[in-house]
Amino acid sequence: MKATIERATLLRCLSHVQSVVERRNTIPILSNVLIEAEGDNSLRVMATDLDLQVIEHMDANVDSAGSITVSAHLLFDIARKLPDGSQVSLEAAENRMAIKAGRSRFSLPTLPRDDFPVIVEGDLPTSFELPAKTLAELIDRTRFAISTEETRYYLNGIFFHVSDDSEPVLKAAATDGHRLARFTLPRPDGAEGMPDVIVPRKAVAELRKLLEESLDGNVQIDLSASKVRFTLGGEGGVVLTSKLIDGTFPDYSRVIPTGNDKLLKLDPKSFHEGVDRVATIATEKTRAVKMGLDKDKVTLTVTSPDNGSATEELPAEYGADGFEIGFNAGYLKDILNQIDADTVEIHLADAGAPTLIRKDENSPALYVLMPMRV
Repeated sequence: MKATIERATLLRCLSHVQSVVERRNTIPILSNVLIEAEGDNSLRVMATDLDLQVIEHMDANVDSAGSITVSAHLLFDIARKLPDGSQVSLEAAENRMAIKAGRSRFSLPTLPRDDFPVIVEGDLPTSFELPAKTLAELIDRTRFAISTEETRYYLNGIFFHVSDDSEPVLKAAATDGHRLARFTLPRPDGAEGMPDVIVPRKAVAELRKLLEESLDGNVQIDLSASKVRFTLGGEGGVVLTSKLIDGTFPDYSRVIPTGNDKLLKLDPKSFHEGVDRVATIATEKTRAVKMGLDKDKVTLTVTSPDNGSATEELPAEYGADGFEIGFNAGYLKDILNQIDADTVEIHLADAGAPTLIRKDENSPALYVLMPMRV
């Protein structure tokens, strides 16, 4: 195999695929990327961690076709440090890959292509498209609530499912048991009859990175009950394939309150800043911020046995009976970060009930936060 490629193209491609490769691998071949030079002057580059696989195509001058695997991180680091605008020559022969650019010469060990594992997709019967911008927003509005607790592995991803509410919709939800984020959009053509799937956290993170560079186009999504494939940039674009989490996501709709009758409205930005200021006092043990609700104002209080106390009063629209409720300051800030509007609606019931937070009733995103005892 022999090919020449522009450094910027190589770097962009490797930055996509190398982040899939784990830094520490007990199986040597999984540290490598597979590079295949094809006769039509393109290189196909592939990386996997056995659960997730990314394939990218890039234009190159191919002198001789062939395929080889080489260390992903080494090749990426070399490409990063080569001079801008340089042409990079890749040539594989006798278990080595020779890399030349300008006056630089590298020789890296390789492993045979046949040892490289490929995720077998099988049949992916459900197939639909989403605008990349919509998919990116869906991920941004939900992924902060994904659980990192390995014991409840079925919460370690975003849950996608279709349902017929007043009209057919596609919903994405994430929860860690303390907070819930849900995003709803009209059901795309082809998504009817789709199985419920949980896309793992790592696949979500890699997909979001790839979306950043193709926000103007559409993303083709093909899935079965066990695998999902995202194709960005059409034919010859980037293809991300992932195994799905084999588990049952809890019936989260039961947690979403419908009868919370106390409505608080205020500016999310000043609310976030107020919570952030009083939470300076909080320690690991006392992450709770207490909200005292009175007519048209909210009083935020944090008390810590070690650090003293802090209070701040914020103007708000509130007309129901006054009461006090406590929340984890970090969780509250995470949710407020998602609200890009002048007001946020907070629907409350009492100090022990789940609280509903949203921009307004037409917003595709909705959040539920469990209170804390304070």
